[in-house]
This record gives sequence, structure tokens and C-alpha cells, in this order.
Amino acid sequence: MPADDRNLSLERELLLKIALKDEQAFTVIYERYVKKIYTFSFRLLNSKQLAEEVVQECFLKIWLLGDSLNSILNIEAYLVTLSRNKSLDVLRLQQREMKSDLQEGKNWIEGHNDTEEAILLNDTRNLLQTAIDQLPPQQKRVYQLCQQEGLKYEEAAKKLNLSPLTVKKHMQLALRFVRTYVATNSKIAIALILLKIR
Repeated sequence: MPADDRNLSLERELLLKIALKDEQAFTVIYERYVKKIYTFSFRLLNSKQLAEEVVQECFLKIWLLGDSLNSILNIEAYLVTLSRNKSLDVLRLQQREMKSDLQEGKNWIEGHNDTEEAILLNDTRNLLQTAIDQLPPQQKRVYQLCQQEGLKYEEAAKKLNLSPLTVKKHMQLALRFVRTYVATNSKIAIALILLKIR
């Protein structure tokens, strides 16, 4: 009898024993093919973890097949086919998950209410303008030039015919008043944030 035939015959005997839950026979088959199945799966999946999972699933299936093992003529070919199919299942699952993630990304809508935010912003601006309107005329003009128009103290000082130090003092007083006014007339903390931004 040729060596290949002897091997196949020996493996069929081992499979018959595995069908009867012989752990030693299972260990022989496992040790003979684990490296080959792992390498085959790794080439398809390019992942150690996934390849190990496929190997585990393949040998678990062999253990659980019971009497169906009697119909397997070539365990090596059976294991290679089984690991290929399981690896392809893993790849298909990954592809579905990627498509699903992409779809979720397309359907994602930022959770905010434009109308509510517009009302809040408008209320805050009105409150801020009321505070500015109550400033003494010189502080109000300094505030408008420096805070709203973005001029530096020196530029505002030139425009108002004042010293930069006087402009700075008016600005400090104006900011203190506006902050206090907004803080005491608004329960909305965000108003303070917006005031800081302006």
C-alpha cells in the first residue's frame, strides 16, 4: 500500500475515533494540521487573531461532527475547504460592517436645533445691546470702537482725541458694567460665553 494511502487510511481511523470522542485521536489530527490551517487563514485574513478564531472554529466543528466524520475521505482537503469558507465568511462580515458604518456616517445628523439656537443667540444679543445702551456716552463709544469694531486702544484714542490710558480705563469700566448687567439679567450662562467672544 503506498504511503499516501496508508496516511489516508490512518486518518480515517482517527476520524472514526474522534466521532467516538477520543481526545487522543483529536490531538493527533489537531497537531498535524493546525499550523497549515492557521497559515492558510492568515493569508486570507491578514490577522493573527482572526486566523486563530478560524482555526478554533474549524477544529471545534471537527469535534462536534460526530458520525458525520465517517463520510470525510480526506481530512486535509476538508479542513482547507472549511477554513477557506470560514475565512470568507469573516471577510464578508467585515465588508458588511464597513458598509453599515459608512451608511451610518452618511445618515448621521448633528443633534441641534437651529431655531432654538437662533432664539438664544438673538436674546443674548438683545441683552448685550441693552447693557451697551446704558453705558455713559464716552464708555459706550470706546466699547463700540474697541470691542465691536476691533480697534486697538491707540487707534481708538486717536479717533476720540483721548490718551490710550484713558481709553483703556473707559474700556475696563465698560466691560465690567456689561458683564455685570448680563450676568444679573440673564439666567443663561451661554450669554457670558458669547459676551466673551464679542
